Amino acid sequence: MTSITLASRVTRMRESPSVAAAQRVRELKSQGREILDLTVGEPDFDTPAHIKAAAVTAMDAGLTKYTPVNGIPVLREAIGKRIREKTGLDYDSGRITIGGGAKQVIFLALMATVEADVEVIVPSPYWVSYPDMVSAHDGTPVVVDCPESEHFLLTPARLEAAITPATRWVILNTPSNPTGAIYTAEQLDGLADVLDRHPHVHVLSDEIYDEITYLDGPVPNLLAVAPRLQDRVFLTNGVSKSYAMTGWRLGYGVGSPELVGAINKLQSQSSSCPSSISQAAAAEALTGDQSFVTESVASYRRRRDITFELLDAIEGLEPVLPQGAFYLFVGCSALIGARTPDGDVLGTDQAVVLYLLDHASVATIQGSAYGADGYFRVSFATSEHVLRSAAAAISTAVSDLTR
Repeated sequence: MTSITLASRVTRMRESPSVAAAQRVRELKSQGREILDLTVGEPDFDTPAHIKAAAVTAMDAGLTKYTPVNGIPVLREAIGKRIREKTGLDYDSGRITIGGGAKQVIFLALMATVEADVEVIVPSPYWVSYPDMVSAHDGTPVVVDCPESEHFLLTPARLEAAITPATRWVILNTPSNPTGAIYTAEQLDGLADVLDRHPHVHVLSDEIYDEITYLDGPVPNLLAVAPRLQDRVFLTNGVSKSYAMTGWRLGYGVGSPELVGAINKLQSQSSSCPSSISQAAAAEALTGDQSFVTESVASYRRRRDITFELLDAIEGLEPVLPQGAFYLFVGCSALIGARTPDGDVLGTDQAVVLYLLDHASVATIQGSAYGADGYFRVSFATSEHVLRSAAAAISTAVSDLTR
């Protein structure tokens, strides 16, 4: 049988490490292994009842057909209102695009703007998909190391040094996956000053975790800090994380009419439009009762504090307390070079992660998948029982190492 020849854009892409890790956990569970899974980047809560009810109402009303490519008017209005509250800026329908999750919206934005000889600045640690999305469209991801000593955040000096005439985008993710780091208004202002000197550079601002924050106030926003950049910032968000709606696949982006029009054109030739039912549910999520967000964030805060305290007590691990999202980025450099009870040497953070999976039945994701060696990521979007059990198992496994 002759196999089909795959396009180079596919062969040069990696499989998403987070998706691969989740699949590995499913395989082990199917074999009868009891795995404490700390890989999944989604809330363990169910979608709130009033949001599900809105979807049922929409179906009963016959909202089961194609919609406009950029979504139903009520959802566009809800998005415009939400963005105005966060940034102080107005976005009419021509500046709003809606897609099958924020991930799809980001992918289409890069598809619309990235080609050969185009560079995209990707601060590291980064969400695993950014570099591969750039590569898929023949662009060059320019990874900029942002060390823990600088709170894993891109500084003006590092941004300035990375910009070339070929730079088209810089990606900002705040709060960050995997670190939970958040830019202050002053830090964003410093980045905006650099961008003023390089008008050919645009910003893709991924704010999918902006409601999940442990700050006293809202997450600072680049557009609120520097509204002059409105036509150069493409802001993406969605309902997956804040409203426990990962499976509904509904995200959105706001930006210049030219970019939004290009994204809509691409979507019209790919998926035609987002799910009509998910759009109705998302409109209710954005405009309805917000108590779920408050309550879930309070739960995440408790889980964060518990997990941080337990892992911080383990010699050789150095967790970083996040300001937002629901992940802990855990330093494990002290374990690299250690010898396992089986006599193997842990040479990388991936080896550490595999050791924890094999010997503690705890699933995590290596920091190198996020462009940061010497760490691993744990998700605390799971029950306190699982978090405590996982921390105890990790502690035992680490104590069994010879260093």
